[in-house]
Amino acid sequence: MKTSDKPKSNTQEKPKTADKPKAAAKPASAKDAREALIASARDKQAAQPDPLQMLEPKKLAVRIGIPLAIVWIIALFISGWISKVVALVVTIAVAGLVVWVVRYAKRSRAVANLVRGADTPEARKEAIEKLESEFGKDDPAAVFARAQLELQEDPKKALATLESIKLDRVMPPVADEARAQRAMIHLVLGETEAAKGLVDKIDLSRHKDAKSRATIAAIVGEAWARGGQAKKAVELLDTLDPNDATFADIKPQLLRSRAFAYAWTNDTKRMKQILRQLSAINPQYLASFITKKKIPGGVSPKGVHPLLEKEAFEMISKSGMIPRKMEYRRS
Repeated sequence: MKTSDKPKSNTQEKPKTADKPKAAAKPASAKDAREALIASARDKQAAQPDPLQMLEPKKLAVRIGIPLAIVWIIALFISGWISKVVALVVTIAVAGLVVWVVRYAKRSRAVANLVRGADTPEARKEAIEKLESEFGKDDPAAVFARAQLELQEDPKKALATLESIKLDRVMPPVADEARAQRAMIHLVLGETEAAKGLVDKIDLSRHKDAKSRATIAAIVGEAWARGGQAKKAVELLDTLDPNDATFADIKPQLLRSRAFAYAWTNDTKRMKQILRQLSAINPQYLASFITKKKIPGGVSPKGVHPLLEKEAFEMISKSGMIPRKMEYRRS
């Protein structure tokens, strides 16, 4: 007797649900590129160590205490009151300097903490109010911080804030930083002549910290490249390696400057390499090379090489950051 086949299960297989369509990429714009650069700068600010920790109080005490002790030992062995007065004056001067440095470090820490926490429009508004009420209007650290916060909402307002720093009344390195920050905003606004006029007065040899010097050099290089001195810009930027771990958090700025410099020296091969590197980090960075003639909300065409724009547009289109229906309009 043949056994009957097993009855088929009455349970029906659930129909496969279609995969949810992926969210469309947000169209790129110059504002996106600016915000990406600002976010990178904010991350860099957040990653910076505590200013007081950088002072290393114990080591500072040793470095200052030992020389002062030697001064007093010599003064005590020398007869007469003059040596003691000299030692006292030196001690008072050093003590005053230490007090000033510690106070400056504390102010810098307070300012940095305000900037770190200001990641929403409401938080930025609150931070700006605190900077205005708790710090002096002539405090460079507070002015830089306020401008950084304002830049995310209104570049022109940030520029006006930076212009309040009297360059002839601050230390030369601080004046250079103010010039560089102002030049950066002028570049964002497409005001290349104003940017170049500012960076021409910057002396990079005054900046000993490698990262700070590279940050300023990136702005100087872009201003030169877009202002008619591309060869000079290449010579400067080629002294900096964007892949150096020291410059990890300012790599986008260094690459951006190189893209402009290589474009205006007609080095197409290296220009394309830089654009690919920027796209790999964040395709939105490419929007900073696309003018408002090509996409709504694009950058000013001032200082943007046509070939650089064309290559950036093609790359960002392939990345999906620009809707397909948006056609490339030839000028």
